[in-house]
Amino acid sequence: MRTPALKVITLKRPLTRTYCECAGSGANRVGLVLGTYQEECAEPGEIKFTTTASKFNEETGGKLKELISGAGIKKGVARVFTNLSNDFAAVAVAGLGPEGLGWNNQERLDECKENIRIATAHATKALQDEGLSTVFVEPFTNAEAAAESAYLSVWRYQELKNKQHQLPKPRLDLFGESDKEGWERGKLKAENQNFARKLEDTPANLMTPTIFAETAVETLCPCGVAVDVRDRDWIETKKMHPFLTLAKGSCEAPLFLEVGYCGGPPDAQPIVFTGKGITFDSGGLCIKNCGTMSEYRADLAGAAVVLATMKTAAQMALPINIIGLIPLCENMPGGLAIKPGDVVIASNGKSIAIEDTDNEGRIMLIDALIYSEFHKPCAIFGLSSLTPGIRRNLGTSSSGVFSTSYDIWRELERAGGETGDRLWRLPFWKIYKTRVTSDFLNVDTHNVGKNGTLGAVCKAAAFFLEFVPVKDFVHIDITGTGMLSNGVGHPYLREGTMTGRPTRTLVQFLYQIACPQY
Repeated sequence: MRTPALKVITLKRPLTRTYCECAGSGANRVGLVLGTYQEECAEPGEIKFTTTASKFNEETGGKLKELISGAGIKKGVARVFTNLSNDFAAVAVAGLGPEGLGWNNQERLDECKENIRIATAHATKALQDEGLSTVFVEPFTNAEAAAESAYLSVWRYQELKNKQHQLPKPRLDLFGESDKEGWERGKLKAENQNFARKLEDTPANLMTPTIFAETAVETLCPCGVAVDVRDRDWIETKKMHPFLTLAKGSCEAPLFLEVGYCGGPPDAQPIVFTGKGITFDSGGLCIKNCGTMSEYRADLAGAAVVLATMKTAAQMALPINIIGLIPLCENMPGGLAIKPGDVVIASNGKSIAIEDTDNEGRIMLIDALIYSEFHKPCAIFGLSSLTPGIRRNLGTSSSGVFSTSYDIWRELERAGGETGDRLWRLPFWKIYKTRVTSDFLNVDTHNVGKNGTLGAVCKAAAFFLEFVPVKDFVHIDITGTGMLSNGVGHPYLREGTMTGRPTRTLVQFLYQIACPQY
């Protein structure tokens, strides 16, 4: 559908409302998202429109400015107006905050881009809740950020809901022809993050290890990404005993995915991503509280983000080689389930005492880390919902990062600031490694470590250092960011939906290291 032309028309008195939860319906109704700036110390009635909004205001005889000239529109607020134009059933105007913002060194954030995402989210969701079939979004000063927010905002998992009761998903498009390339790039990143969100939000009985593997093959292979699905026999030949022992508590067979994208020279060392693929985590015999257990259908968040990141990299044709290693199983309290106090031997020969079966993430990933040596990587990344302590300490604003490489960390931090999905570095100090290794006389490592829950986040990450075959290793703990959204800080991720974070940050990181000239 082409962008409708704006017309000067005679209007009856326009209707307006500040956005709240409201419903609407109607076929072929079209909406428009516009923006306005407001300085923190602005005088009452002082308004500055974006370039697109200013043109729209002129072509409607100044009616838009007249409507919002009272209190203005603050950042994080959208107001919906009707009867402004024959071309649009409703126009949502969102506050962008002050004009001219950029990189905030203290926040480690590009505030201009993030304010665009926040404004677009409020306006787009307001029009979606009005039941509009098509929504045009102005480019603001960064069409990519606007597209990311728009496509993330309208997504929700509704596949199992009666179609008559689903919230309609509007068709989204850029208003005008400026920066179409940026819009399409933002759309691609957001839709692949939504792919990760769908994997996370699907009920566990409909997203078993087998279904996850089938979905990976069906989705990634057409994009030029190779997917090899390894069964229990293969896993046994590789002596992945910790992984196999963990999987014994469930009747669902474990699988191991080996995913490969070759965008660089064939002889170039790849980056390896390992992702935790627990398709449901009951906690095992150390069972979780039933009040929150259902959220752990998303304990495959690390695996979902790995697939979404590699799919995006392939579709963007990034000149880099990537390998994804994803162990898949359930953590259940069946008759053969792993028991507290059991000892297993990893494929590198080290013994591991398992004190808490709900600390399964570190048990699951170690075999993938050891196996990654086969691919001779330049760096290894681990992604998992590892410890609830990270959510208590950092909340949902940032993921926790443990990195042995300062250079990789700086690129990751920059990427998080660009995407608004930030990261925060935590220590990989020797004292934490000591707590899970040399403090024990009868085993090489321990999956909880001394001092109980004290320093649990750092001890969990340090545990991996015993099994990493290369110098440059990064682990990203996404327990606070990669599962259910609470809607705080990121309004483009609806409350109650899964997040798919940090897909866009990892894509941005890969872009930075693969294309440093841009």
